[in-house]
Amino acid sequence: MKKFISTVKNIFSIEDLRVRIMNTIGFLIIFRLGSFIVLPGVDPSRLGEAPEGIFGLIDTFLGGAFSNASIFGLGIMPYISASIVLQLLTVGVPYFQKMQKEGESGRKRINQITRVLTILITIAQGIGYVSATIMPTGAVMVSSTLFMFSSLVLLSAGTMFCMWLGEKITEKGIGNGISMLIMIGIISRFPGAIIAEGLEKGTSGMLLLLIEAAVLFFVVVGVIALTEATRRIPVQYAKQVVGGKVYGGQRQYIPIKVNASGVMPIIFAQSLMFVPALIAQIWASENDIANYIGATFSDFTSWQYNLLFAAMIILFTFFYTAITVNPEQIAEDMKRNGGFVPGIKPGAPTSEFIDGIISKITLPGSILLAAVAILPALAIISGVGGEFAQFYGGTSLLIMVGVIMDTLRQIESYLLMRHYEGMMKSGNVKNNPSNYQVA
Repeated sequence: MKKFISTVKNIFSIEDLRVRIMNTIGFLIIFRLGSFIVLPGVDPSRLGEAPEGIFGLIDTFLGGAFSNASIFGLGIMPYISASIVLQLLTVGVPYFQKMQKEGESGRKRINQITRVLTILITIAQGIGYVSATIMPTGAVMVSSTLFMFSSLVLLSAGTMFCMWLGEKITEKGIGNGISMLIMIGIISRFPGAIIAEGLEKGTSGMLLLLIEAAVLFFVVVGVIALTEATRRIPVQYAKQVVGGKVYGGQRQYIPIKVNASGVMPIIFAQSLMFVPALIAQIWASENDIANYIGATFSDFTSWQYNLLFAAMIILFTFFYTAITVNPEQIAEDMKRNGGFVPGIKPGAPTSEFIDGIISKITLPGSILLAAVAILPALAIISGVGGEFAQFYGGTSLLIMVGVIMDTLRQIESYLLMRHYEGMMKSGNVKNNPSNYQVA
């Protein structure tokens, strides 16, 4: 405990770090307050219950702003969608590939395109959000045309404001701003989930609640290991003599993450899991098989749903890793800088070697990622409340762990620069590949 108190004192004794932490807290408070400002013309008492499925996932990311019909009802999600689209375009379209290689000017142009695309996506999603989730509840108290127009303007402004908050957190705060906004939306539901679980279990179920908390602890530890696990590829750099000085000659490592795709495979798979039930509903009244399929894939705790969900995550993990990790580019950069993998020829053989390693570690990584994704369903089957079970795995837990670890690493770097001890007694909080090296 003394170590923890001493570390906190060290953190707040560094003026720059203290200011950044306070700025981050202030921006996050503004974001949370905006989540409770309801769109004009909506009667909050008539809004329905929290949505499920993909809409429920979005509502979790936004800390309830989606179900509250807030001005931040779409939050940062359109910006994330636009960023994903641009990321895929830079992989498959030569024009965007060239733009990405133009350095700072190219990045500025990509950012401008991303902002414009964000507004277009916000308008498209806003139309669906208002017409499909707000108007059917009967909570709209004004003309539907006027409400649609005003809501699209306010939702677009809210999304751009959230994007500005994220940029300000990155610039003047601590951590990645966009990720912090998503994380705070998820964490904001954690206290309510614990209280609801405690009330559901009652006094007689306190031991069971403690067991659930212990299991959650070990799940978090496992997700941290999955997030930080890497396979280190040794790289030897040739010695170069420049101006009488010797450069290079040392051995370094290229860390390849076991889960290089992060949470994207789960997001992609979850966004498609409503399709079987949706298609089955079309023929539900005519076909008993369609009724069975619709009922099965509407229940995310069924084994059929989870089997398909896990298979899609594994496939999307390989797909997303293939488009984000380029072995040829890594091999080319190594060759240009005079580096080589011991025992492997530079160029194409090195690219094939790295590609083989990525393929080997992606398979267990994808299986573990699929296991994490279906843990909430297994928790519900085991008797855990639905709200509390969301924190046993899935996208929510992966995002929280990733953002928190990244933020701790940034704080750690500030402490080490000021010659303070790290945040943990046994070592620094950093992405040390040797801690989780995969054979």
